[in-house]
Amino acid sequence: MVTPAYARPLRVMSLDQCADQYVLALVPEAELALSPRADDPDSWMRDAAFGRARIRPTLEAAVGFQPDVVVRYWGGEPRLLAALERRGARIVTIQDATDLNQVQDVIRTVSEGLEQPGRGQAMIMRMDRRLDGIEPLSRGSALYLTAGGFTAGPGTLIGAILGAAGYPNLATSPGFSAVSVERIALFPPTRFVLGFFDQVRADWRGPGRHPVVRRAAQGRTAARLPAAALSCPAWFAADAAAILADAR
Repeated sequence: MVTPAYARPLRVMSLDQCADQYVLALVPEAELALSPRADDPDSWMRDAAFGRARIRPTLEAAVGFQPDVVVRYWGGEPRLLAALERRGARIVTIQDATDLNQVQDVIRTVSEGLEQPGRGQAMIMRMDRRLDGIEPLSRGSALYLTAGGFTAGPGTLIGAILGAAGYPNLATSPGFSAVSVERIALFPPTRFVLGFFDQVRADWRGPGRHPVVRRAAQGRTAARLPAAALSCPAWFAADAAAILADAR
């Protein structure tokens, strides 16, 4: 009697929380090894991570799992990645993105690396529909602020999200920069867009939670964007823009 041979499912290892989002969305039928933070509150796909295996990004764990594909954003140190490549694993790296077009480029790259270009294209089309649904209104300028007291200016994905939602960005310095409590007290913005404030334990004593800032933001907060929508250059950046636009 001949026993039929069955191909084992694709084994995909995720080395950080951003990679978790992509593998859960693009290859849910694969045998996944997710990062320890896959079901944290700031994970967009946390519900889909329920019941999935989670392992630490170490060589010992990776050798035991024997992944076919390894997906990463910032996770995994160079020696681990080199060792995985020597063992035949394909490394797919999520590049950073500073605008929504670049996010779509990232989706194409990762979906092709996971041999799911069709799903990637469907994800891009969903992004486009989400963005097209935003009413093209100017909603007045706003300052993005995190609980840690940082803002995001031109050349950041947050800045692109503000623009897509119709909010001119009050932060004019490129990249990320700190905002002092004194500046907000003396020159309070007309509108705030708050990010990461839903992480109760994060930056509990940060400038963004200072009583002066809290009073300045009272009645001037356009929206509170959840950390899960901001933690990764992924398709849900369009959801963050829609959340912001709908919160007017």
